[in-house]
Amino acid sequence: MAANTAQSASPRPASPRIQGGQLRVFFFSLIIIAVIGILWEGGKAFASANGYALTIGGTTIDLTLFNDAQLPHLADILRAFGEPAQRNGEPLYQMLISAGWFTLWSAVQGFFFGGIIGFILALIFAHSRLMQRGLLPYVVASQTVPILAIAPMIVIWMGRVGNVELAVPIIAAYLTFFPVTIYTLRGLTSVSANALELMQTYAASPVQILIKLRLPNALPQIFTALKISATSSVVGAIIGELPSGIQNGLGIAILNFARYYNQSPPRLYATIVAAGLIGILFFAAVALVERFVIRWHVNESP
Repeated sequence: MAANTAQSASPRPASPRIQGGQLRVFFFSLIIIAVIGILWEGGKAFASANGYALTIGGTTIDLTLFNDAQLPHLADILRAFGEPAQRNGEPLYQMLISAGWFTLWSAVQGFFFGGIIGFILALIFAHSRLMQRGLLPYVVASQTVPILAIAPMIVIWMGRVGNVELAVPIIAAYLTFFPVTIYTLRGLTSVSANALELMQTYAASPVQILIKLRLPNALPQIFTALKISATSSVVGAIIGELPSGIQNGLGIAILNFARYYNQSPPRLYATIVAAGLIGILFFAAVALVERFVIRWHVNESP
């Protein structure tokens, strides 16, 4: 009897269906990358063969977007990682690793700061209809203001208190808190009515209902929000670095390479690829934590 109980209590391994689904996602991602590469190089070859102009029915379509000065070859972008970032300087990949770590750290700070704010707001809204109806519209409206308009103001405010670098995590947090608030609120309030009534029948306190019912029910929604926020925080950190004048992150690298785009387009594209990889790694890290925290949800997924 004890052996059967222990066996039933042990976590179940991932089903073959889930493992097969992961392999399908992996191969599908490779196919998408291959298709993008074919379209990229195919478009350049087609435009070059037609003199970067295509005439259809008397209308000439400008194809100069595909020339090497505007859209470099994929091989040139890969080669740029090993070339000096500046004249007689370190290779571009070393500079991007250093700048990427700086941006990622700012994004992580904003991620946690915004996640905590979003979670607290969701708790307040879930337990107070009045607060939800009064404040939630302003939370939604806050996301309609362009971040490029808010970022300079935050930099100026932080500059007046002598801590400009804090502006970058704050901007990242601004893009992070909203999805956490909305998804967590949905998870906290979408509990089964029968389960909630049963907890109340046993005279469970609001804290007990939160810990034993609402929070476990909301975990899948919370992690969905965190995965969205992981990539958003990287975008917010890069945007925050642009007006702040910080010289260590990917934001200033993108800005500098954009100024000299006509001289060396591959360096800008390589920097954009590096920024994308950081966002993907952050997303993957949150997804990995999700698998350990809510294995029951992953194992029972269809």
